[in-house]
Amino acid sequence: MSVWDEVIGQPQAVETLQRAVRGSRPGSEDRQAFTNSWLITGPPGSGRSTAAYAFAAALLCPDGGCGECQSCLQVRSRSHPDLTAVVTETLIITIETARELVARASRSPMNANYRVIVVEDADRMMERTSNTLLKAIEEPERTTVWVLCAPSVTDLLPTIRSRVRTVGLHTPAVADVAALLVRRHGVSEELAQRAAAESQSHVGMASRLVTTPEAWARRERALDGVLALRGVGDAVRKAAEWVTIADEDGKAASQDRDEKERQETFRSLGLEPNQAIPRQLRGVFRELEENQKRRAKRATLDGVDRILTDVQSLWRDTLMLQLEAGVPLVNESRRSEIESAARTGEPSQTMASIEDISLVRERLAANVPPTLALEGLLVGYVARLAQAAGPDGGPR
Repeated sequence: MSVWDEVIGQPQAVETLQRAVRGSRPGSEDRQAFTNSWLITGPPGSGRSTAAYAFAAALLCPDGGCGECQSCLQVRSRSHPDLTAVVTETLIITIETARELVARASRSPMNANYRVIVVEDADRMMERTSNTLLKAIEEPERTTVWVLCAPSVTDLLPTIRSRVRTVGLHTPAVADVAALLVRRHGVSEELAQRAAAESQSHVGMASRLVTTPEAWARRERALDGVLALRGVGDAVRKAAEWVTIADEDGKAASQDRDEKERQETFRSLGLEPNQAIPRQLRGVFRELEENQKRRAKRATLDGVDRILTDVQSLWRDTLMLQLEAGVPLVNESRRSEIESAARTGEPSQTMASIEDISLVRERLAANVPPTLALEGLLVGYVARLAQAAGPDGGPR
């Protein structure tokens, strides 16, 4: 099994990266295909990080990414000594992290021909942080390869994006994601097809749906009753429920990890589990708790964003029926309620609600409390429905 087998529906990107791997070998005639600084872009769920780690594995593997050797297995577990994986669990990548990366980039590889640094969420770097990395990316060490990941080139400073070679990914087909779920998780084709469709071809979310029933149940709760909302009170209550669901989702993802980190800190400091913490060590645990709080905030915002994506798919389905577009629904299991909503609204109003989701995301990025941002979205939705209704509550 090759490391490239997990990069689904991206043949052109895979070809570009494979050529780069071949060009990275000493004496290669295709040397121009290789460079030391890369940017992999694509919409959420397109597999940016999957492609980045496949590229890293292929560069570090003696056989160009066999997927089975010790080197490939170490990359898969993120334990390869010549791989640095930056996974952002807070809202931004700190300048301290950037400085550490610059220091690592100057070191020679231990086992392979290269040291590979993968930054999964390069779009989360502030300008000052990006400038810290600029020289290291502009003039990288011959044996260091930078692989940045971001939704689009515009998410990075012009000074960064002008110094990297960009590989663009697109949203994979539902059928490709479903086939991956069957192969990777052994689920039925019917379940895989539904998960791939409802995740809108987001590979990570589709995998989570088929492996975590609670996550799928939270998605269903988030969508229940949205199309039947009519009053402001209903809208406010649903917004509060969304925040609760996002909190639950974040806690489910981090609760076990937080406790493991705490116990590991006890062990690393030579303390017995849950013993009283000596005063001189309390600062270590305060820092741990602060990091976990920042991660929890990020997890909640990520949960809110997933809900927005799911609601957008619901309104998208409504719009497709209103326009008689004849395309498959994302939420086929909710066809009856979507058909009802399509009959009671107008395409322009549905489109306005979809566009409002972008405004909500901008507000969240500006630190508007999630509850207020979501209330504004749903109150606007029910106001449009009221405007569309006639005096008797039916369509005008």
